[in-house]
Amino acid sequence: MKPKKPIESLILTLRGQKVILDADLAELYGVPTKVFNQAVKRNAERFPEDFKFQLTATEFASLQLQIVTASRDDSPMRSQIVTASKRNIRYRPNAFTEHGAIMAATVLNSPEAVAMSVFVVRAFMQMREQLAANAAILKRLAAIDKTLLEHDAALRIIWTKLQPLLAPRPEPPPPPPRRIKGFNPKDE
Repeated sequence: MKPKKPIESLILTLRGQKVILDADLAELYGVPTKVFNQAVKRNAERFPEDFKFQLTATEFASLQLQIVTASRDDSPMRSQIVTASKRNIRYRPNAFTEHGAIMAATVLNSPEAVAMSVFVVRAFMQMREQLAANAAILKRLAAIDKTLLEHDAALRIIWTKLQPLLAPRPEPPPPPPRRIKGFNPKDE
């Protein structure tokens, strides 16, 4: 079973962690958000702070603005928060880390949730690989930049030393006319 929208588009960065919101996770696992959150609440001991946390009012407001802006024209970043915000939401959403998303599949204990957890794990893994690849590219670019700066400095030194050699030299004055030895009628 494949999700309706790409899981990568549902993964957000909050508090320096990659997370997925409860409404999006519930949709992926094929259960209503309320049922999903009740199952999580019944199994609270399985969700320590590094697995799940509730968004603060500030985070939630900021996230709503980002998602509403990104959701214009039905983009892939559209979330249930957009539709929920129109219904005067009472509770701030929970954010689940990769481990929390996997644990949520175990508390739901439905075949659909277990199958979908594989997709969720793979999405988190793919994002981690992309971040590692980006870090390697940035490291290589920094090395190239450093080399270019060193070459730039060396070229500047060479240019300053060549500058006097390349400057046009003033023409030496013409030599005085040579005097012809012997009788010269102009001398008189």
